[in-house]
Amino acid sequence: MTATLVKEASPPAVGTADHRRRARRRGRIVALVFVLPALLLLGALVVYPVVFSVGRSFFDASGSRFVGGDNYTEMFRDPATLKAVRNSAIWVVVAPTLLTGLGLVLAVLVEKIRWATAFKLLLFMPMAVSFLAAGIIFRLAYDEDPDKGVLNAAVVGVHDAFEGTSSYPTARARDGRGLTKGADGSYRTSASPGHTVGLGLVGVLPKDLPKDAKPAYAAAGQKAARDELRGVVYLDFTPGGGGKQGQVDRGESGLPEMKVEAARDGKTVASTTTAADGSFRFPGLDSGSYTVRLPASNFSPPYEGVSWLGPALVTPAIIGAYLWIWTGFAMVLIGAGLAALPRDALEAARMDGANEWQIFRRITVPLLAPVLTVVFVTLVINVMKVFDLVYIIAPGPVQEDATVLATQMWLVSFGGGNNQGLGSALGVLLLLLVVPAMVFNVRRFRRSQR
Repeated sequence: MTATLVKEASPPAVGTADHRRRARRRGRIVALVFVLPALLLLGALVVYPVVFSVGRSFFDASGSRFVGGDNYTEMFRDPATLKAVRNSAIWVVVAPTLLTGLGLVLAVLVEKIRWATAFKLLLFMPMAVSFLAAGIIFRLAYDEDPDKGVLNAAVVGVHDAFEGTSSYPTARARDGRGLTKGADGSYRTSASPGHTVGLGLVGVLPKDLPKDAKPAYAAAGQKAARDELRGVVYLDFTPGGGGKQGQVDRGESGLPEMKVEAARDGKTVASTTTAADGSFRFPGLDSGSYTVRLPASNFSPPYEGVSWLGPALVTPAIIGAYLWIWTGFAMVLIGAGLAALPRDALEAARMDGANEWQIFRRITVPLLAPVLTVVFVTLVINVMKVFDLVYIIAPGPVQEDATVLATQMWLVSFGGGNNQGLGSALGVLLLLLVVPAMVFNVRRFRRSQR
């Protein structure tokens, strides 16, 4: 008889399982205690305002009457809101694209210079400047007055170097003193060879005269040859008083560098520029009457530069200020991704004969695509919320031309509109536009962690 011994299974360790469950429960409670302050803060600063804004968007301006979706309907009927949506779309397309491109180019170039760290620090420094301070800086830089705005000072300097500028923008002729003003802004009179004519002007301050200006009295007394037409352009004003209007007195100065033309039958036959004493001469003229003309270019107002903050350029100007602040951010992030690239792939491409442009286009950019995407999406999220620069840089008259969704939301709610129902609807719209980009970024981050 064969005996089979059956060993009974030992009973489960009930005490050990309970101990593990209690430990897990205790761990969750401890974690909740540590997380609770952050959750309360998040709820107070994020969740509650979002829920309140969504609810408030369904009420009227006073908040006492439920209007349903009327605020959302009115939002898309308001021309100012539609302009804000258009400007926001321009920001979303232009600013992140330019920043990502600039950051990529600078990150690649910085790798090839010796002082890379100093260069990165220099480009990243604007990130330490608040948007308020940056807005004030660029509001001054974009000032239309060349004496205040550095950009217009540079533009005016370049323009005047190539085009020249009038020395006498305020000069004018006395009424009834022989000079008549044409429709084009020029001054003219009639004369014939063998005569000397005096062309007196006023409106020029003695302190504004060129330093090389000389008295015109001697030039006015010179005799002209039979085939020559002489004259003098002078300031018909005697410092300290005295003198006679329409005549060149001893104390009156000539106006140098003034362009003078002689015309006949509507055609310019000779032209010259006045000397330091204001004198000019046209030799070798045929007999007859000529029109002596001071062209309008002598009196044209000085070039004032570009209206950077006008309706046409205010949005690109503000985007330029944004680029100045955030280019360093994009460059540093992309540079970090560039430093992590496998160098063997780049060296293999060089050994195969690829030039630097081919390596950049076919290897560097594809390998950096995940980093570039994260930078681009992050900048899109940031651009959608831009407020400070637009509000500070854009002057009052063009505020509506530069407005974006964030500034329009503030203007409607608190900046004079006092309609917090419509402002809340704009806030909800802004939230709905930002959320997809945030979700995209979070998903990419989770995939990269795996």
